[in-house]
Amino acid sequence: MKVTGVRLGAVVVAIVLGTFGVVALVGAGGASSDDGPRALGPGRVTVQLVVRDSKFVPSRIVVRPHTDVRFEVVNRDFLNHEFIVGGDEVHARHEGGHEAWHPPVPGEVSVAPHTTGVTTYSFHAPGKVLFACHLPGHFAYGMFGYVIVDAL
Repeated sequence: MKVTGVRLGAVVVAIVLGTFGVVALVGAGGASSDDGPRALGPGRVTVQLVVRDSKFVPSRIVVRPHTDVRFEVVNRDFLNHEFIVGGDEVHARHEGGHEAWHPPVPGEVSVAPHTTGVTTYSFHAPGKVLFACHLPGHFAYGMFGYVIVDAL
């Protein structure tokens, strides 16, 4: 079969459109709106965060004020990780990564490789709340995200 310039051009266009179509779906967050993730709450909600390649997915969560979030942190890495959520004082206390393991307390949990850790945290005031892993080198590598508390 002879490949003509037109047929080859059509194949290239199909590949490019297919590639960008997949990227657009992943980049848009699937079923979320054009403005970003759909806000969760108020009330009790569960959010599953997956850790892969020392990154949290999703890295941005939007909730309404007065939302109690149950975080399920699924560690798909071969490394220990932690999930710390809270204000600046909480993160300042953990920045050095000196605590190798956290008992499950609200807003803090350690997650061994290929396990799931669970913690809860209540969001009330509008603003941006950091979540992160402060084990040595993890935050610098980009292992953090934000919960946006949106009153709209």
